[in-house]
Amino acid sequence: MFTGWWLKLDQVLSQQRDFWQLQPMLADWPAAFPDELVALLEQFTLADCVAIDASPSLQRQHFAGFFPALFAALPELPREPDANLPLPFWLSTDIGGRKWQQITQLAASVGQMKRPVLEWCAGKGHLGKVISYAFEAPVVSLEWQQSLCDAGQQKAQQLGLQQRFVHIDVLQQPVAPYLQPAQQVVALHACGELHRVAAREAVRAGCAALALVPCCYHLQQAAHYQPLSVQAQQSDLFLSKADLRLAVQQSCTGGERVARLSQTEMLWRQLWWQWRRQLGLDYQPLRSVGKHWFSGKLNDFLLFAGAEHQLELPPTALLPELVQRAERALLQQRRLELVQHLFRRPLELWLVLDVAMYLQAQGYQVSLSELCAPELTPRNLLLQAVNMAECRQG
Repeated sequence: MFTGWWLKLDQVLSQQRDFWQLQPMLADWPAAFPDELVALLEQFTLADCVAIDASPSLQRQHFAGFFPALFAALPELPREPDANLPLPFWLSTDIGGRKWQQITQLAASVGQMKRPVLEWCAGKGHLGKVISYAFEAPVVSLEWQQSLCDAGQQKAQQLGLQQRFVHIDVLQQPVAPYLQPAQQVVALHACGELHRVAAREAVRAGCAALALVPCCYHLQQAAHYQPLSVQAQQSDLFLSKADLRLAVQQSCTGGERVARLSQTEMLWRQLWWQWRRQLGLDYQPLRSVGKHWFSGKLNDFLLFAGAEHQLELPPTALLPELVQRAERALLQQRRLELVQHLFRRPLELWLVLDVAMYLQAQGYQVSLSELCAPELTPRNLLLQAVNMAECRQG
């Protein structure tokens, strides 16, 4: 099943890479875009682009006719039932509402386990605390920030939970001493290389079970994606970090303020690019910065950009013209992104199915589902695996 899904996605992503392996911030209409598609996109306002980009139903309505194979390749995944764990209110102290819902959903989905738990990349260990309390399970929580380990351990002791924190960098230090065959490994939004390392280490230790909700696929040390499965290793796709970042270019949970700041960010970055173009310079991206930068003044952002690229700032008299040019360029960018973003979920599924096929080949019984609605978190793919040796013993 997983191999069949992956093969369809791999074929579509390979054959239609001209529609998603591009830089919308820079591009005019690529040659691959048929005239009818360009004509449709040119009808859309910036508000249309924002609405369509956030709505799978509108995406399908407008673009299924242009990309039938893409939409046909998307598997329908089951959704995990809503969590119904009897948890006291004080267990959720200091945890945001959406994060609490994600934690309780994952805890409920892994079920009434009768085995010890290893919480991978634990932070303050909120997931481990819920699992320990709900199922009376001993939990070992691995975390690389000492301050989070200290805070999490103190809280666990206050609550009388069977939870022990270990300060460790799982990408740099040996984790074998903490992984045992009887364990269930759990990881909620372990970024990029972290969730792939979790899968490899769990396999190496012969862990009984594994539950992963992957995130931020581009956060890795290598310049290009390193597939786990034999199938993905034989693919024609050679995914850069920019390609991997496409899989997470979606945010449904930030609210109106974050959406407004994101629009301002895109406009100001386009303005800076227009200034570089006027100076006859090639495109050079600015590093990522916090959203608070875009609730301030444009001049503060320009000072940051000028220092970052060691360039003089545009004269004040030129700013109105640069703003107008940036607005036109941003509309073109968003129209191109409408097409590119059709490939976000297919690419994310390609990546998660790579891990699923790897686990299957290593003797695990694997399932893939949606942990929750995308409005709660767009990164909602839940990969669960049970060691077949464990199943036979059961």
